[in-house]
Amino acid sequence: MSTGNRRARGTTGYHAGLAAEDAAVRDYERRGMPVLARRWRGRAGEIDLIARDGDTIVFVEVKTSRDFDRALSHLGPRQIARLCAAAEEYAGAHAAGTLTEMRFDVALVDGQGAVRVIENALA
Repeated sequence: MSTGNRRARGTTGYHAGLAAEDAAVRDYERRGMPVLARRWRGRAGEIDLIARDGDTIVFVEVKTSRDFDRALSHLGPRQIARLCAAAEEYAGAHAAGTLTEMRFDVALVDGQGAVRVIENALA
C-alpha cells in the first residue's frame, strides 16, 4: 500500500472520528449532560469526551464503524487500561481526587451517524 493511500485513509479516519465525537457530544448535551472536555490528554493517554451527569464525571470513549457491534469490537483491554489510568489522572486534579464519583461510558456511532451509549460500560 502506498504512503498516499495510507495518508488518505488516516485523514478519512480522523474526520470520521471527529464527526462521531460531534454526534456523541450532541447526544450527551441533549440529555442534559454538559461536555467538560473533548480529547483531554494526560500522561496516561487521551479521553475522547468528559461530561458531567449531576455530581458524576463521565469519561466517554467514542467508537465508530459501519454498525454498533463492529464499533464496540474496536475497544480492547489495553485501551480500557489506558482510559482508566487517564481518568484517574484527570480525577486526581480535582478537589475530591479519586473519590470523585465517576463512570465510564462507551458511545457507539454507526455509519449513518446514529448514537448508542452504553452507560457504565466498564462496571
